[in-house]
Amino acid sequence: MIDWHVRVDEFATCNCAYSCPCQFGIANLPTKGFCETVLSYQIHQGQFGDVRLDGLRAALLAQWPGAIPLGNGKMQLIIDERADARQREALVKIMTGEETEEMATIWWLFGVMCPTKLEPLYLPIELTVDVEARRAHLNITGVVEASGEPIKIPVTGAEHRVRINQPQGFHYRMAEIGSSTTRATGAIKLDLKDSYGQFAQTHFSNQGVLN
Repeated sequence: MIDWHVRVDEFATCNCAYSCPCQFGIANLPTKGFCETVLSYQIHQGQFGDVRLDGLRAALLAQWPGAIPLGNGKMQLIIDERADARQREALVKIMTGEETEEMATIWWLFGVMCPTKLEPLYLPIELTVDVEARRAHLNITGVVEASGEPIKIPVTGAEHRVRINQPQGFHYRMAEIGSSTTRATGAIKLDLKDSYGQFAQTHFSNQGVLN
């Protein structure tokens, strides 16, 4: 197995309510009975064997007809067009769960639960993530645009702050939760408003989340 690690800022959205049931056990039924999600990453530092991944971006779109553990999903990766051939191959392997211990990362789970894997795309990815502020914006022209902001208290309009701590999680250790809006118009189509948004800084490896 090739050793790898990536330190990332993540902005993720899905079609669930702000209290996404997956965060409290992956076997829980999604809010609407099915799952649609976009995960996006700014890689600050990363390495796959001797291949450096610093500064690159990547995103993943996926859909399931039911809960994720029931499978039958489809997914598509979008890799930063700036990546060279070796970096592209490395990121595809990482984000489909290859060269990874069983159940070690969210990407391993998605890879197993998505028998339909669309061809990766190599495109410009615009992504800004401010985890502390719970704000982000993702744009991949012709594929997906998503934004995230703090949850607002309806009566006062004040920002509401919620964190989820997963000491043994395979996705993050601590995530800020917010509100997201997502529209995807590519092979996987999404139209989400005021749904679950997640902002996290995570250090992944082939053995799992390091911090």
